[in-house]
Amino acid sequence: MKKVLYTLTCGAILASSAMADITRVEMGVGAWMQESKGSVSYTDGGADGSYVSSEKDSTEPYVWALIKHPVPVLPNLRLEYVSLKDSGVASGQFKDFTITSASTTLSYDMKQYDIIPYYNILDNTAWITLDLGLDIKIVDASYNAAPTTGFSGYSDSVTFALPLLYARARVEIPSTDIALEADIKYITTGDSTVYDARAKVDYTLDFVPVIQPALEVGYRAQKIDIDESGVDAKLDIEFSGFYAGLMLRF
Repeated sequence: MKKVLYTLTCGAILASSAMADITRVEMGVGAWMQESKGSVSYTDGGADGSYVSSEKDSTEPYVWALIKHPVPVLPNLRLEYVSLKDSGVASGQFKDFTITSASTTLSYDMKQYDIIPYYNILDNTAWITLDLGLDIKIVDASYNAAPTTGFSGYSDSVTFALPLLYARARVEIPSTDIALEADIKYITTGDSTVYDARAKVDYTLDFVPVIQPALEVGYRAQKIDIDESGVDAKLDIEFSGFYAGLMLRF
């Protein structure tokens, strides 16, 4: 987490100071209070593994940075990081291991890195901002099945990328330092749907001429529903909850 924050901070500072065509740099850091739920089923060659979330709450950090420039043909860039954690009960047979006891605890961690090139369709036109783009969500997932009687335990990891459509809308409330904002990353194909949506309000502390700090509070919901005939593992998991953080505008 410290490495991610350090990298985004250095990138934002260097971009704002070294590149003449940069017109705005924003970054933020905060905490997402996640409520998790869902299930996973695995079927391959007679296997019948299953996982059910224990629906425990978790608070995880997030970091984001936005770089906007005035060149129309080149997309702007937004970068994001967040970690999603959950644990629950697993049973049955999976690809590389079999749980010989009735059930055991399985936990997983999905670190997500979002790379979002986007175009600024409206830029505070009549106090409205609209962005459209593409999100490449890189997921670094790891899981661990805890040892129990008759089962030695198992852990593994996998990294994959998901392409999603991206849209963001922002409205500045006139004569105030308050703004309302919402964004969504979304894709659906066949019986599968993945989305990551947020809605927030932020308040800018407009007393520093070069760097403007701001506070943000919002609600975020993410769903991964994979149900394809050619996929061994079928997922139906959700994370949702309020988040709060600090923003900086350069």
